[in-house]
Amino acid sequence: MLHATLRTVMLSREPLSRTLIRNVAIAAAVGAGLAIHDRELSLWLPCSVLALWFSLGGHYVEALFLNQIRPRVRTVRRMLMPSRLLVWFAGGALLYIGMAITARALPLAAPGFRLWWFGGLLLVGIELVVHAVLALRGRPNFYMGSG
Repeated sequence: MLHATLRTVMLSREPLSRTLIRNVAIAAAVGAGLAIHDRELSLWLPCSVLALWFSLGGHYVEALFLNQIRPRVRTVRRMLMPSRLLVWFAGGALLYIGMAITARALPLAAPGFRLWWFGGLLLVGIELVVHAVLALRGRPNFYMGSG
């Protein structure tokens, strides 16, 4: 059953290669920004690896909602919006924990596990910004209830 769920989540309207290229590029840009901010270019790759948790992982949290949860939630907008926010928050918290575990294997100061809630808020914020950009481009999005 878990295998079938993961397979469904991984199905998307775009090729996997496009998803990977986009999300790795986002993670690389975030990693570069963090390395430049800290004036330590050797941190670019480790920071990029950590950013990949939220760029690629966030994509799959959204895919999980769209493919598995949204079809099971009433299509009433007042039910879809809070359920999506909850999925983003829970997914972000899990991604943060994965990122914190990964950071312990890298030459970085690892974040503490007690800040798991920050990962939830971070993913919610990221997704709200992404969906605002989608709204500006006239694409299906969270705010219009169409995406």
